[in-house]
Amino acid sequence: MKYELYYWPQIQGRGEFIRLALEEGAADYVDVARMPAKRGMGEAAMIRLMDEAPAGRLPFAPPFLKAGKLVIAQTANILQFLGPRLGLVPKAEATRLWAHQLQLTIADLVGEAHDTHHPIAGSLYYHQQKPEAKRRAGHFTGERLPKFLGYFERVLAANPGGGRYLIGKSLTYVDLSMFQVIAGLNYAFPRAMEGMSRQHPRLTGLHQRVRERPRIAAYLASSRRIPFNDRGIFRHYAELDGD
Repeated sequence: MKYELYYWPQIQGRGEFIRLALEEGAADYVDVARMPAKRGMGEAAMIRLMDEAPAGRLPFAPPFLKAGKLVIAQTANILQFLGPRLGLVPKAEATRLWAHQLQLTIADLVGEAHDTHHPIAGSLYYHQQKPEAKRRAGHFTGERLPKFLGYFERVLAANPGGGRYLIGKSLTYVDLSMFQVIAGLNYAFPRAMEGMSRQHPRLTGLHQRVRERPRIAAYLASSRRIPFNDRGIFRHYAELDGD
């Protein structure tokens, strides 16, 4: 099957979690909004599908994935769909539910990371909420981030598959998502993450293992990987990374 991914073309954002799965799974896909409008694609195609989804099942916002006649929205929901089709999750139902549970927890972490620079409203610019952002970021790096990273470190340690991956003995889409989270946090909060990386060696190792996988390494080195920037979820503002 050829998949169509719909997401904003200027940022990694939540779409990147899906791109990583598609790349590792060697899927045949097109990143629609990054393609030329003259070929019927681009952002206009994304907006159009949001208003004309099959069976009236309109997605609220990108990312969403078109797979045949299906249009699937929400990052965790898309990955739950793609996982078994790309060989990125075990077959057992209980394990798939566990993977989905972990992915939803990652989504919570990603939402809190975003809110460090937009704590009041997404419609306001960062400079319009800098005092609140500084306070929110301090709570995030001092309290919430250690709690999240500590949890996933314990999941790795408790994994009966050996602790190299979060689930079983093989890589899943959850490992790819955790790689993206660690990469984003390293970009946004390099000072805070320097100490936390030493405190969470299993997560650091997981990040490196995923980074070195041939398909992921090739993707990261390609133009398909959008660089981190000041418009995505993970943004680096020095004043939010400790005094």
